[in-house]
Amino acid sequence: MPIQHRLSNTEACAKQIADHVGVDLRMAAPLGLGKPHGLLNALYRLTADDASRSMRLFTALSLTRPQPKPGLEARFLKPFLQRHFGADQVDPQYALDQARDALPSNIEVHEFYMQSGALLHSGAAQRNYISQNYTHVARDLALQDINVLVQLVARREGSDGVHYSLSCNPDLTLDLLRQIEAAGKPRPLCVAVVHPDLPYMGGMAEVVEDFFDLELRPDASPRLFALPRLPVDTAEYALGLHASALVKDGGCLQIGIGALSDALVKGLLLRQQENAQWQRALAALDTTGNTQAIAERVGGLAPFEQGLYGASEMVLDGFMHLQRAGVLKRRSWDNLALERASASGRLNPATPGGHYLRGAFFLGTRELYDWLAATEAADPDAIDMCPVSNVNHLYGDHQALATLQRRGARFFNTCMMATLLGAAVSDTLDDGGVVSGVGGQYNFVAMAHELPDGRSALLLRATRKVRGGIDSNIRWNYGQATIPRHLRDLYITEYGVADLRGKSDSECIEAMLSISDARFLEALCAEAKSHGKLARDFVIPDIWRRHTPEYLHEALAPFQQKGLLPKFPFGSDFTETEQLLLSALTWLQSAQATWRGKWQLLRAAVNPGAPVYEELAALVRMNLEHPQTLAERIERRLLLVALRRKTSSGQTG
Repeated sequence: MPIQHRLSNTEACAKQIADHVGVDLRMAAPLGLGKPHGLLNALYRLTADDASRSMRLFTALSLTRPQPKPGLEARFLKPFLQRHFGADQVDPQYALDQARDALPSNIEVHEFYMQSGALLHSGAAQRNYISQNYTHVARDLALQDINVLVQLVARREGSDGVHYSLSCNPDLTLDLLRQIEAAGKPRPLCVAVVHPDLPYMGGMAEVVEDFFDLELRPDASPRLFALPRLPVDTAEYALGLHASALVKDGGCLQIGIGALSDALVKGLLLRQQENAQWQRALAALDTTGNTQAIAERVGGLAPFEQGLYGASEMVLDGFMHLQRAGVLKRRSWDNLALERASASGRLNPATPGGHYLRGAFFLGTRELYDWLAATEAADPDAIDMCPVSNVNHLYGDHQALATLQRRGARFFNTCMMATLLGAAVSDTLDDGGVVSGVGGQYNFVAMAHELPDGRSALLLRATRKVRGGIDSNIRWNYGQATIPRHLRDLYITEYGVADLRGKSDSECIEAMLSISDARFLEALCAEAKSHGKLARDFVIPDIWRRHTPEYLHEALAPFQQKGLLPKFPFGSDFTETEQLLLSALTWLQSAQATWRGKWQLLRAAVNPGAPVYEELAALVRMNLEHPQTLAERIERRLLLVALRRKTSSGQTG
């Protein structure tokens, strides 16, 4: 039956929910974009103000704006954040309080995936973290006696009545309600919070009016949370170029989020649009020819003729860029006969329908949200937003169809570290501190081993910055593992590709050494030998000793000079002056990380050097052109040191 209660007042909606469920609120909310922050904040306040009540929230990826530190960071970020997110943007208060370990005693928050590194120092978040595969979340939540489900939705009213779209988050809602019904438990109160700018996605994401029990349509809504576009550095570009050679024409693509994925997408675009230059750049990096040899077996060096099919838990900007370039275009049908005909080349190209992208949730820039809405309007079958069980899970009634749709699958995910024996560390530190979460990574790695021609590729930087220097991300061993070594497959760093599938332990170690940073080769080799896993007479090839940042810069400099590898490959949300400041402040932060750097910075502050052309605009942007206090004069002087240092070294881009 139609919804009986439609409200526009958020506080009144929260009160009605609380009156309906009683004093024990056990609530589920989608990950990422689908959380209605205003309603969650109202329920949070209502519970926090009444000690007789309790609230347990089960969710993931709570999106908050950066909280800048006082000083130069705040001067830079506050104007940008207000411009980018809007002055009316609302953060989930529980997430801010959780980060400060300041949740009220009658409120618990359980997340299965966190913003990377955001809650490492929150005791409550670490204790309440639930480690789960994405596909197991609905099953486990059904045991928690959830009595309320809240979700941001799109709304459409027509001649056939009101319909809602789960839009950005059909991922767990549909699976959870099915699991609850199968368990014989009462259906939770389902609350739709309408956002006027959320793209209306049809197909599996569309639900009828009586799916929800309560509708909240606030008089005003803040902008949709949009991610800023990221810069990509030389090492990330090198990694992306190697990775882009492993994608098979006519295959299936899954990618994650972050700069490494952006670099992969840019590599795929260059392979399609600037193929000769792309091959030259790859050859300049791949001096041993190893990546090109692996590409002949599992990927390709030619542009895409058949195109790719996307099946990824997260729909992000990269798929939009690939579709616009004619790379993402292979259609699939949820019909086994049609899919078999397509795979064998017997399907008439004029056959209508079919989708080229399937996802469980979306999150990205405003450009992505506009593209999704426009694509849905022009080609309703093109993008299928569906439950996560349809994307991350191979087994069940749809296995034969899913296997055929995902032919030639390449699953690209990032990890923090990897061992010489092939285990991956993606979510948890040695001491048990959770950085993010397993999410769907294990699902895709395991799926790659089940699909006849599927491959999993884990991307990682060869090194990371630590206080006072750098360390290798390729280790002999580590106390935690997200992906066990028996599921080892492809690893990619900026120095190349290691194919570990079906290899012995010693062969795996040699392959991982071949993509390690040269500064750590001797120590890694010695440790492997000390444990009897590498032959005593093994000698590190001289060509591996070239694996240094200097080698990467030398190899890619000609292509950067031609504009093929821009710092912001998909445009920037920062102005040109802000990009200059971002580079300068990044250098300044690095210089302040060690005592030696601080001392050198202090010496440079006495005489920061000659003025540069761009600095006046930078000072105006930071409101430091006329400092009034001692603190402001110090901040100005430090900024001038960074600006003049970066400009003189030619690294302002």
